[in-house]
Amino acid sequence: MDIPSEVFDKLAENGIEKHDVRKRPYDPKRAKAQDGDAGTAGRAYTSADNRNNAGGKTGHMQFIEDLREGDSIHSIYLCKKKQELKTKAGKAYDSLTLQDKTGTLDAKIWNPGDMGIGDFDNLDYVDVTGDITSFQGSLQLNVRRIRRCGEGEYDPADYLPVSERSIDEMWTEFSNYIGKIEEPHMKALLESFFVDDPDFIQTFKNSSAAKTMHHGYVGGLLEHSLNVTKLCYAYCRLYPTLKRDLLVPAAMLHDIGKTRELSPFPRNDYTDEGQLLGHIVIGCMMIDEKIKGIDGFPVVLKEELEHCILAHHGKLEFGSPKVPALMEAAALNFADNTDAHLEMFKEILAGSNLDAWAGYQSKVESNVRRTDLE
Repeated sequence: MDIPSEVFDKLAENGIEKHDVRKRPYDPKRAKAQDGDAGTAGRAYTSADNRNNAGGKTGHMQFIEDLREGDSIHSIYLCKKKQELKTKAGKAYDSLTLQDKTGTLDAKIWNPGDMGIGDFDNLDYVDVTGDITSFQGSLQLNVRRIRRCGEGEYDPADYLPVSERSIDEMWTEFSNYIGKIEEPHMKALLESFFVDDPDFIQTFKNSSAAKTMHHGYVGGLLEHSLNVTKLCYAYCRLYPTLKRDLLVPAAMLHDIGKTRELSPFPRNDYTDEGQLLGHIVIGCMMIDEKIKGIDGFPVVLKEELEHCILAHHGKLEFGSPKVPALMEAAALNFADNTDAHLEMFKEILAGSNLDAWAGYQSKVESNVRRTDLE
């Protein structure tokens, strides 16, 4: 795994050194460990375990993607978000989002005043004891004990999700599509983002494609954009009616607004601009800004490109201000939906048993399992 050197500048303030960053685990057979003792179900070991065990510190790391309903856990996670809320009956409780490099987990402290519930805040590393349950089709942790961790009790690399693919290799493949565009204004627009703007390039390469749904890791936005671009390029070969010099640039640019909609890791949460406008509108604003610097950019081409961006979620109820009115806009919606949903399946199945149903998954609205064909 290669990570651009500039990402480490942003991560250093969170205690993450270059030698700490490793690939997200992806081993479908790892879930076989769940056939053993219930107390170690989903147990996954890292180099941090050897270091901690040798020093008499906290025990093994239980990765979130390995957790199952009924598990009892005692592990360390990053508290990505903490909220003080009240039930309908007026009883106070804390709602948490816990994170490691394999995903996030909803957690609840139903009795915040109990002994064993220590003080901690957002972006603290916390030592948690609790039980995994299921709520509305998703896993939830009921916390029994929790405390803030000190330095040396955790390995920051275990909490930084990073693409399994080389970011530098993906970037080379992605940027090569600029050379396939013949329309000069569109090519100039792509170069204004992906060649001439180093600050944007750095942010784009290091951003995630979503907060939780799919590609929610460093390099995820690049990975998703590359996949969508490759699908759209293939569509143009299968369906020559499609205008390649419109569809391929639209694919490359369709999610650029996420560089401003989401904050950098480890927070990876919605910014104020993201909450108020959303990445679709932000992306069109960014394109408008760049087009102002390109002499003679055709008005119709600009409108068609921005329509593709505005319509790429396909339906109004899915967040698109417009539904596809152009064949290219429809193709972009299909490609975006294909990559997003197949990545969701991949992430679900990565932690599931080879021979069992994974249970109802709200992301794909179905109970799913792995296919048997070798």
